Amino acid sequence: MGTGGGKKFSEKHGADAAADPAVEAELAKRQKNGEIPCAVAFDAAADLQVEPGAVGRTADLMNLRLVKCQLGLFGYGEKKKIAKPFEDRADLDPELEKKILDAQQDGRISCAEAWEIASTLDLPKLTVGRGCETLNIRIKPCQLGAF
Repeated sequence: MGTGGGKKFSEKHGADAAADPAVEAELAKRQKNGEIPCAVAFDAAADLQVEPGAVGRTADLMNLRLVKCQLGLFGYGEKKKIAKPFEDRADLDPELEKKILDAQQDGRISCAEAWEIASTLDLPKLTVGRGCETLNIRIKPCQLGAF
């Protein structure tokens, strides 16, 4: 999540921001080495019946780093992202290409839209992330608030 450059993730929310105590307790149990994988954050949101953004905000306020984006966009160590464009554009499924292009506005689609495309086409989320990379479509905003 966060701001990079050694800054604290909590800084982007202002000095008066407060963590949700229930979410904070859940993330404290699930974090490892100050990190929360995207899938774990979504599981916590589902278990607590809160929006993913509330989990992301609380992770920030706890200065936890979100890792292993399910679309492959961030949190993979030195590689940072694993969603690489398809080597050959012909490897991009035409139906996936159409869905991405139909959903995009100004060269962007939201994380939620990318997840919906994956669900509709019964594809891994990472495949949709790779499709977006191939088409130079940015995925923003993140459901957890990472970007």
